[in-house]
Amino acid sequence: MELDKALSKLFLPDNDSWLKHANPWSVWTRFATLPFIVLSIWSRVWIGWYCLIPISILIFWVWINPTLFSKPKHFNSWGAKAVLGERVFMNRKEVPIPKGHLKVIVILNVLQSCSGIMLIYGLWSLDLAITLHGIAYVYLTKMWFLDRMVWLYESSNST
Repeated sequence: MELDKALSKLFLPDNDSWLKHANPWSVWTRFATLPFIVLSIWSRVWIGWYCLIPISILIFWVWINPTLFSKPKHFNSWGAKAVLGERVFMNRKEVPIPKGHLKVIVILNVLQSCSGIMLIYGLWSLDLAITLHGIAYVYLTKMWFLDRMVWLYESSNST
């Protein structure tokens, strides 16, 4: 099983979870978690090992978030389409995705990984500038990726 599918199963184990996560409240409250995770990790400087308490709470939040919200009444919001596009991408072995998407998605995943590495290095070295750049790049590449998921969802539904 690919890493993306394994992580997907961990956080979104069934179809119902995907549909609940398509609720814009789920999408945006989960999306807004990154600065709090960064602050919690950085807080090791001030509170030592107690930083594991907020880190654990935030990891739990990211995990439980998709189950807390109800299915949206409609799926025409940008966030809902992004989540449903991710589901289309996860199922690409069973249902091939339209041509032209895979290469861009792979590039965006590489860019997201590089951004994450920069962020992790900034947090590890306690370099505020690198950390802030890492956050910005993670968000920029994630938004670009999500926008591509919207495009994938719309193009797969129009065929």
